[in-house]
Amino acid sequence: MSPRIAVVGAGIAGASVAFALARRGAAVTIIDDGSPGQATAASAGIIAPWVSTATGPFYDLYAAGGAYYPVLLEQLAEAGITRTDYRRTGSLIVNRDAALLHAAEERVRARVEVAGSVAGEVQRLTNAEARQLFPALAEDVEAVLLTGGGRVDGRTLRDALLTAAGTLGAQRVTSHAQLVKDGTRTAVRVEDGLLDADAVVVAAGAWSAQLLEAAHAPVPVAPQRGQITHLRLEGADTSAWPTIAPLSHHYIVAFDGGRVAVGATRETGSGFDPRVTAAGQLQVLQDALGIAPGLAEATVLETRVGLRPLADHGLPVVGPLPGHADVWVASGYGPAGLTMGPLLGDILARGVLGEDVPELAPLAP
Repeated sequence: MSPRIAVVGAGIAGASVAFALARRGAAVTIIDDGSPGQATAASAGIIAPWVSTATGPFYDLYAAGGAYYPVLLEQLAEAGITRTDYRRTGSLIVNRDAALLHAAEERVRARVEVAGSVAGEVQRLTNAEARQLFPALAEDVEAVLLTGGGRVDGRTLRDALLTAAGTLGAQRVTSHAQLVKDGTRTAVRVEDGLLDADAVVVAAGAWSAQLLEAAHAPVPVAPQRGQITHLRLEGADTSAWPTIAPLSHHYIVAFDGGRVAVGATRETGSGFDPRVTAAGQLQVLQDALGIAPGLAEATVLETRVGLRPLADHGLPVVGPLPGHADVWVASGYGPAGLTMGPLLGDILARGVLGEDVPELAPLAP
């Protein structure tokens, strides 16, 4: 009999775990209540961890997540899913400070030597060369190009993983979830009653802490609001534009059809408040236009708001829950969920199904 696994949460964390479990033959039920503010639904991801300023264990995990993407795409293709909106268009690190840019170039070159072909090649560009690739850039910035940098739309990738899991037999339930003890097991209470399972994976994003606190098992994860604005440049072919990383918290990601996503705020302490705020909108647009003034005449399409699950110690919280042998956690990915999520989902699935997964030891709840 196939192991029965309940996955609470249908963002990138839950969708990745569900797909990985279903691929291995588990009977998966995905529970999500569709609360506004899901981080994945708001995110436009740069899949280029090698250009980040992250260091230490977080960077190691980040880089491993980026290197996993070719494997993920192959797995999805085997399940009949070909649309993920993932594309390797390259990533530009841009800055006005030549010394900062030089240091970034040296850091990225060292990382690419380790990462190999999955990261691509590093090229130093003049302003004119950079603007050939991304015409909206300011005329006083220089750039470093990493050819292997990619981008992905969070909604499309999430839906691809959920659809693939469904083709492999996973079921979905739209409901609020509550963890309850059912004899010696942990069950999930939904609106229609109890869902019995051999194991439960809590992958409910910023809501994971609330869900586990009710089960007297708190985890150090809290919501961090991120506001990201989507623009449209009428008549522009943006499909091949590289992503932009200005050595700061913000970024620019171009998609097909003239759509350009700019963001994002990092509002720690926001609570569960998925509003677009005046200050957040101002920050997003000022940051974007400061680097790419050519976006000034773009049409504002929408602003998406996601509540990132941010762990207070900086690393994701992934693994078995102490004192609850049949409960596992996948949360705390912060702004790195689209890069780390698929890899961590695959590793966690292996653990849930009984494999030894020492990779999770540093991330344990």
